[in-house]
Formats: sequence, structure tokens, C-alpha cells
Amino acid sequence: MRVAATWLLDQPAPLGRATLKLFAEDFRRFLWQLIPHIEQLAGALPKDDAPAQVALAAIGEARRRLAAIDGTGRRGEIERVKPLARSVLNLCDHLDALTGITRYLVCDRPIEHNQAWAPYDTISPVIGSEPGRVHTQCTRTDHYR
Repeated sequence: MRVAATWLLDQPAPLGRATLKLFAEDFRRFLWQLIPHIEQLAGALPKDDAPAQVALAAIGEARRRLAAIDGTGRRGEIERVKPLARSVLNLCDHLDALTGITRYLVCDRPIEHNQAWAPYDTISPVIGSEPGRVHTQCTRTDHYR
């Protein structure tokens, strides 16, 4: 969803209304699935934890955007879908922050929503020692040959 939201926000020309409606449906479905997960992660942290509080504020904004009334015509659809896309990006970033996932290691390609991944705490001093994720296929030993 992160890739789809980024793609939509980067479009120089407005998309058709039917396409925007499909994006809106996907973003809405994704946000409703993601919100409880982030709330659970944030709820497990101390009340004064800044990243948790910022994530909860972003959830509030996402809920306001989800409750927005559908706009009229293509312009109205654009005004509703773009904020949803921004919430998708924001909440994905907060999820990464709350789980300690900061980047995609080894291949540096994004992990799509339907791809298997594995967590990595450290790989090597060359790649870095910060936590992240890798594609499952990138963990195979033949990847390094």
C-alpha cells in the first residue's frame, strides 16, 4: 500500500474518477486493518512514550480522513483520496517506528504487501547494524554469490 500511495501522490495529472474510487476503497480497507495494530503497539508502551503518542495522533487524523464525506465529481474524489494516501504513508512510517523496522536491508527494494519478509536485527558492519526487514528470498545463502 505504501507503494500505491506514493505512486498516486506522485501523479502529475489527475486520474479518472473510477480509478480514484478504487484507490480510495483500497486505502480505506488498509487503514481500517492497520489502525488497530498500531493502537495495540502504542498501547503496550508507556503513556509518555513520544513515538506512541505521535502514532496515536496520526491515527486520529486517519480516522477523520476516513470519515470524510465523498466529494462530488473527480475533483472531490481527488480531494478525498490524496489525504487517505498520506495517512497510509504516515501510518506505515509509524508502524515501522513502533516495531523498530527502519529500512529494508540487503537489497534495499521495498517489500510489497504480499511478499514474505524476515526481521533482521543485524547483518554485518558493512550493511549496517540497525534493525530492518529483508525479503525472504534475500535471506538465502545463494543470494550472496
